[in-house]
Amino acid sequence: MKTPTHLAFIFLACAPLFAAETPPAKKAGPTPAEIAARPRVGTTIYNWDKLAVRPSAVGLRRDIAENPTATLEVFESHISTLNVGNASHPPHQHPQEEIIIVKEGQLEVHINGKTTPAGPGSVLFYATNDMHNVRNIGTAPATYWVVNLASEATHTPALHRKDPAIHSQVFNWEKLTETPTPLGSRRNVLSGSTVTLKSLSVHVTTIKAGATNHEPHRHPDEELVILKEGTLDINLDGRKERVGAGSMFFFGSNDRHNMTNVGTTPATFYVIRMITAKTPAALARN
Repeated sequence: MKTPTHLAFIFLACAPLFAAETPPAKKAGPTPAEIAARPRVGTTIYNWDKLAVRPSAVGLRRDIAENPTATLEVFESHISTLNVGNASHPPHQHPQEEIIIVKEGQLEVHINGKTTPAGPGSVLFYATNDMHNVRNIGTAPATYWVVNLASEATHTPALHRKDPAIHSQVFNWEKLTETPTPLGSRRNVLSGSTVTLKSLSVHVTTIKAGATNHEPHRHPDEELVILKEGTLDINLDGRKERVGAGSMFFFGSNDRHNMTNVGTTPATFYVIRMITAKTPAALARN
C-alpha cells in the first residue's frame, strides 16, 4: 500500500510531464473598481519599437494598456507571441468582449467547442461569455494583437443586448472582400451591435505611398488603429509621430487626427470603432 509520502513523490516526479501542456496559473487580475481608479486613456500612440517585451509561460508578451477611457469602462490591450504547439490558455470565458488580430503565424481558434484555422491578417471576435482560446499550429511563433473592451453594461447582465448583430466568429483574411478606393482599398470585417456595446465596427484600410487617409477630423466614438504594414506619420492636432508596422494608436472621443503614408509601399491598417452608452451623441464644440 502506497503511503501519502509515496504518492507525493510520484506526483512530483510526474509533474514535468504536464508542464508543457498546462502553464502555471495566472495571478488574478485587477478588479473593475481597481481599473476604474486608474487614469483614463486618451489619445495615445503605442510605437512597436518602444514596447517592452517580457517572457510569458507560453512565449512573449507586450503590454499596451488596462485602463478606463472616456466611453469604455476598460480598454485592455496586449500583444502575445505564442510558441509552436502552445495554447494561449485553457478554453475560458469572460464578460468583456474581445478582438484578436493575427500579425503572423498560424492559429487554431477555439469557440464554444469548435475549432477554425486563422492565418496572418485574420480577425477573431469573442462575444460575452463564449468559451474560447487559440493554439499555435504553425511551424514558427505566432504573434497577435489582443483587444478587450468593457462598457458599463459588461458587468450588468440586465443591460446586455438580447439581439446582438455580431456573434463570436473568425474572419479569415483570405475571405475578406477587397474593394478599391481612390486612395487604395478597403476590407470590411464586421459592423453592428454586440452583447455589451451599442456598436462595434472593424475594417481594414490600405492607402498608397504618399497618401493621407482623410483631412484631420474628429468624431464622438473612440477609435483604435493597428498598423499591419507600412510607415505612417500620425497627426494628432498638429503634433506628428512616425511609426512602423505593429504600432497601435488610440484616438480619444472628439480628438482631431489623421494619418499619412510616408513610406514607399502601401500602408495597411485595421480600424476599430466603439460606441457605448457613454459615447457623446454629437461632436463637442471647439
